[in-house]
Parts: sequence; C-alpha cells; structure tokens
Amino acid sequence: MQKDNILIWLPSPMGDAVLATPALRAIRNHYADSSIYFYANKIVKEVLSPCRFNDYWLAQDTNCPFRTAQKFKNYKFKQAILLKNSFSSALAIFLAGIKSRVGYARDCRSLLLTEKLYPPRLATGKFKPQSMVKYYLAPAIWLGCNIQDDQLELSTDQQSSQSLKEKLPQVDSTDKPLFILVPGGAFGPSKCWPAQYFAKTTDLLIEKYNANVVISVSPSPQEMKIAGEICASSKNKLIDISQAKLSLGQLKALFEKASLVIANDTGPRHIAIALKRKIVTLFGPNDPAWTDTGYENEIQIVTDVPCAPCQKPKCPTKNHICMKAISVERVFDAAIKLVEGDK
Repeated sequence: MQKDNILIWLPSPMGDAVLATPALRAIRNHYADSSIYFYANKIVKEVLSPCRFNDYWLAQDTNCPFRTAQKFKNYKFKQAILLKNSFSSALAIFLAGIKSRVGYARDCRSLLLTEKLYPPRLATGKFKPQSMVKYYLAPAIWLGCNIQDDQLELSTDQQSSQSLKEKLPQVDSTDKPLFILVPGGAFGPSKCWPAQYFAKTTDLLIEKYNANVVISVSPSPQEMKIAGEICASSKNKLIDISQAKLSLGQLKALFEKASLVIANDTGPRHIAIALKRKIVTLFGPNDPAWTDTGYENEIQIVTDVPCAPCQKPKCPTKNHICMKAISVERVFDAAIKLVEGDK
C-alpha cells in the first residue's frame, strides 16, 4: 500500500524552526504511516538535522510561488501544513492542487486554505502575545495530534562533534566548565546587552569557576564588533568563534558541551534550550511571552522600564535603557543559581 505524502512548510527564521519542533514531533507521531516532506531553507535544514520528524527534505530554492507549485506537483501531496506565514506560500500550495491545505488565515490568504486557523488578537486588532510554541502547536492540535509534551528538541551528530574538536580543541577541556555568551541578535541592536556588561559578568564567572568562556556570534561585521569589544573589555582571555566559521551542526555540538549559556533573546537561545542547557536569557525590547517555552533550567531576566517592550529593532530613544537596566550583579546571581543548582 502506497504511503500518503504530507508536506510541511517550515518557518524561515532559525529560532522559529526550533520553536516549532514540538509541533513537528506531534505531527510525525500522528502520521506515522505517511511520508513527511519538510520544505525549508538551508539554514533551517541545517539546524534541525539530523531530524527524526520527517522522511525527506525539499530545498527552498526559489521565492517564485509558480515554480514552487510546479515542484510540489511532482510529489502528489495529499496534505500541506503551512507553518510558514506568507501569502506566497499559501498561493504555492493552492496552485499545486494539494487537496488539504492547513494554515493560519492571515496575510490575505484565507481563500487559499481549506482548513483555517485564526491567531488570537487584542481588541486593537494586533496579534495577542503568545508563545510561538503554542502558535505552531495549534495546527497539530487542529489535525487531531496527541500533544504529549511541548519541549523543544534538537539532535547533534558525531561528525560535527568530531570536527568541532579539530577546529576548537580548547573547548574540549575536561577540567574546566564551559560557559557560552550569545551577545548578538539578528533582530537588531535593541536586543543586545552592552558588551562591557558581558565582559564584567564574564570576569566574575571566570574568577569564581575558572571556566572557559566562548563568545558565540555570527560572522557578520556587527556581531564580530561586539565580540571584539567584549574581548577588549575583559581581564581574561576569551574564546571568540566569530572567525571560526562553524557550521550549525558544529555550533550545536559546541552548545551541547556548555555548562551555562548567557544570551540575548535570539536564535541560539532556542538551540541551548532544545539541547537542555542551563541558560540565563536577557529581555529588553521584546515581550518574553512570544518565545516562552516553560523550560525549567532557564532564568529570564526581564527589564522593568516604562518603554518596554517596544518590539523595535533599534531603540527609538537611542538611550537603550531597557538593556542597560539589567545589572551585571543580577545576571551573575542568576548564573550562580543555575550552575550550583539552586534555582
């Protein structure tokens, strides 16, 4: 008997893809006898691989809905589940003639879907803040999936772990704990805790725990600049991986070794949670309700200033008081609680 083919179009941001893993797990379990295809960009595929939630990957190699639809027709999908929020994604699965098309009725795409979900809104018409974990789980619940748990999940592979040892042998120490700082953020500079604060916190942690500290940033000029400022401000020698050119597989292998992660609210934070690391997350302009996971080994430090959360990528006042209001002492105390298991 031929299996049914099911298409799941994954979200584009890396962090969102990780937040969707509870939904992907539930859908996989519900459709155990079907062939599940993930359609995703290269970064999403890399962060989710190896993955036990699908059978096949389809590369998102065009933004043209007509070309995408033609591609989908080759697989005779019985059902498409849209975790991607865009008009063009809904148009593509409509043009592909997929019989069942499930997704959120937003972005003017209601008529293109056969099964429509509606995200909660405030009286103002804006979307009501809710965890994106629940947002992505809603289509799975609609389809009748059994939600056994809502924890994030990622896997690492042996090849990435081995190549990480060859590229960064200094992080493989067995006599020192490994702490990771994530001081950047693709969202924008408003999310970033000051580099000098990271450096002061790092010096306190090294003095207390004699730890190896890694600064995890992307190779973008902005984030490399932040890493350089932290290294220049610290009294200790830190491990800056901005030029190490790690793959996402190697980055996951690195995070898997961490005793503690201190991060802005950005994609690698979700990697740390999915790999069950202890983590302190710093919130300023963004509402933590959007990305809450209920993870027991995370301490969220949320700023308390009148202008937050503003949800702006750049500080409108240019004073950046939301992140500056988070003190070094507060972050250091939270780190100690996690490291010593007193949370």
